[in-house]
Amino acid sequence: MSHNLSRRECIKVFGAAGLTVGLSSTLGRAARAKAPHIVFVTGDDEYRSEITMPFMGQLLGRKRQFKCTVLYAVNPETGRPNPKYQKNIEALEALKTADLGVFFTRFRALPDRQLKLILDYVNSGKPIVGLRTSTHAFRYPDGHKNAKYNDGFGREVFGQKWITHHGHKSSTEVSIIPTMAKHPILKGIYGSFPCSSWLYHVTPLVGDCTPLLMGRALNSDKTENQDEYPLTQPVAWTKTYKGARVFFTTLGHPKDFEEYSVRRLLMNGIYWALGMEVPPGGALAEPKGKLAGWEAPNTH
Repeated sequence: MSHNLSRRECIKVFGAAGLTVGLSSTLGRAARAKAPHIVFVTGDDEYRSEITMPFMGQLLGRKRQFKCTVLYAVNPETGRPNPKYQKNIEALEALKTADLGVFFTRFRALPDRQLKLILDYVNSGKPIVGLRTSTHAFRYPDGHKNAKYNDGFGREVFGQKWITHHGHKSSTEVSIIPTMAKHPILKGIYGSFPCSSWLYHVTPLVGDCTPLLMGRALNSDKTENQDEYPLTQPVAWTKTYKGARVFFTTLGHPKDFEEYSVRRLLMNGIYWALGMEVPPGGALAEPKGKLAGWEAPNTH
């Protein structure tokens, strides 16, 4: 599959899984009646959410249990998806009909109308899932009226703002917090597993966060500053916002999604956030059929 797609090509590729791209019609096999509508909001210029989130949507949509919509950052001058274009995410109106919003964005400076659509959703009391750079979803210039969301959005909605990480040459070993082993989101996740994501420093978490998984930085560039930046940090947690369930993970490097446990973690988190029973043994996260052999792209 090409990792550089026009909107028309995106529709062609992802339609077979029943995904909606932008505001186009539902494509391929229709979701079941009253299936929860999941809207993936992508737009990061580092971790290839424009590729990994459609892949996750395809996994979720295989049994028509969910209707999945994927939204992209698009350069209006070319009409092509371009995650490096920070001032436009098309078709955010889809959030108006969403039962769950999944956010994977980084340093956006959206116009007021688009920002309002996101804020309206997260303030609506509906469930929210976030990944990695959504702690720093926005970056407006200093003095801009929306600059308060640069730190405030991640801190209030997801439990922390951007602070730092352990270096681009590091990786992370992830393990279950023993007291949380029976949490529904951790069904079918056993022992520890490796991730390519460099560990984010997030403590102390803000609000009613309940950590589920811990990460340990390997080959950290902060080994001489561990008092300030310990080598272990939470990498997945739950919380609430406006009374709604929130699941967040700082994992999200594209290579992470080649790891079965990461795919299952996100899928289980989506079930949990929606108030649905997580399947026995965890969500089916194995790519089969047309998805078999899926390979993650490199970072931007």
